[in-house]
Amino acid sequence: MENREMRSKVMSLGNKLAPRMGGDRKAAFIQAWAIVKAGGLEMAVKGVSFGNRQEALKRLAAYRPDQIRAVFVPEPANPADPAALAVMVGVQGGRGLYRLGYVPRALCPAVSAIGGKLPAVRIICGTWGYTHKTTFGARIALGL
Repeated sequence: MENREMRSKVMSLGNKLAPRMGGDRKAAFIQAWAIVKAGGLEMAVKGVSFGNRQEALKRLAAYRPDQIRAVFVPEPANPADPAALAVMVGVQGGRGLYRLGYVPRALCPAVSAIGGKLPAVRIICGTWGYTHKTTFGARIALGL
C-alpha cells in the first residue's frame, strides 16, 4: 500500500472513529493508524459460552470459513451496553441467522465505523482443550 493511500485510509477511518470515541481525535487517529497498518482487525467473539452457543459453534466448525456469513447488529436497547454490537452468523444458503455473541466492548466503536464497508468477514472456529471438556471459540477477521 502506498503512503498516500495509507494516509487516506487513516484519515477517513480516524474521522469516523472520533465521534464514536467521545470526540477524542488523538485516540481515534492512533487506533485508526494501528488498524490500517495491520490491514484490518481480528477479534475474539465474546459470550460464546452462553446458552446453546457452544453447540452452534460445534456445527459451524464443520463449514469452511468462506461458507459462514457474519453480520453485526447494533443493540441500543441492551441494558449492559447501549453501544453493543451482536455478532449474528449463518451458513451460506442456510435459513436465518444465529446470535453467536458480541463484539468486545473496546472494539465496538471501530467495528461500527468500518464494519459496514468491509467485504472480508470470516468466522474462524477452533477448539481449546481442557482435561474435562473441549470448548469452542470464534474469531472475526475484518480486512481492509
